[in-house]
Amino acid sequence: MTQPLFEVLDLSKHYGSNTVVNQLSFSIAPGECLGVIGPNGAGKTTTIRMCLGLTSPDSGRITYFPSGGATEKSLNMPQDALAIKERLGIVSQFDSLDPDFSCAENLLVFGRYFGLKDAVIRERIPRLLEFAALTHKADAKLSELSGGMKRRLSLARALVNDPQLLLLDEPTTGLDPQARHLMWERLQRLVQQGKSILLTTHFMDEAERLCNRLLVLDQGRKMTEGRPRDLIAQNLEPDVVEVYGAGALALVESPLKAMAARVEVSGETVFFYTSDAKRLLAALAALADYPALRMLHRPANLEDLFLKLTGRQIREAA
Repeated sequence: MTQPLFEVLDLSKHYGSNTVVNQLSFSIAPGECLGVIGPNGAGKTTTIRMCLGLTSPDSGRITYFPSGGATEKSLNMPQDALAIKERLGIVSQFDSLDPDFSCAENLLVFGRYFGLKDAVIRERIPRLLEFAALTHKADAKLSELSGGMKRRLSLARALVNDPQLLLLDEPTTGLDPQARHLMWERLQRLVQQGKSILLTTHFMDEAERLCNRLLVLDQGRKMTEGRPRDLIAQNLEPDVVEVYGAGALALVESPLKAMAARVEVSGETVFFYTSDAKRLLAALAALADYPALRMLHRPANLEDLFLKLTGRQIREAA
């Protein structure tokens, strides 16, 4: 079994009587992308902050880069915070780039924080800018960059020290579809190169596309963990039929309910979760009394899993 590169064991954090993180354990293997998903208030950001030494846990252990021999010891957060951060790449939710510097200068100055010599950093800058698709913006100030360009520059900056592990906190929030897809391609390339990634995201398509494994959090607890397609198959019926339009809500207590394993309502849409979509679709098509009904038949996806485990009720951020 491959030794994990990063491991969290029985991590807990309380604020007064409120338990924000509750006995949480997980690990990341070399060359693996682990996604952490959950509603607002699930404990994602607090977990990341503890992993970075920005918040002290009440109990539990956070271990980086376990020892591979007698001469090298494992590193623990927060005791070994400086040594750990020398080998990490971090992209936070909000950009912390310096607006007074150009793209290349941002990389140069950030590299100095790791004690790298200017000659070493300057040798890396062209490759990092190429990776971020920003070669043509090397001398541009931040005011000349789009939001997507800034996020890609933040990712390039996180790679300046050639880290083994990247912690990415919602790295594509606020990006348009083209910019998100370019970020996805870059992150997939990093995993192919052997980097490990801890990724938090609210985008279910992003989690399913990028992550080898997923950790679903709610109210500070681990709800489930595993490979995306395995979790969907283990927890959901294979097909979903969405029905909306005039009369849709009347179907919730109709005989059609017996053709589905579960029926859920969100707004004006009724969701039928079923293993026999063909029979259900035929019955819906025969409903002459509801000519305005609209139907969508699709396979179950990660968003369905998320909603089943955490509910459809909106959570406001604390």
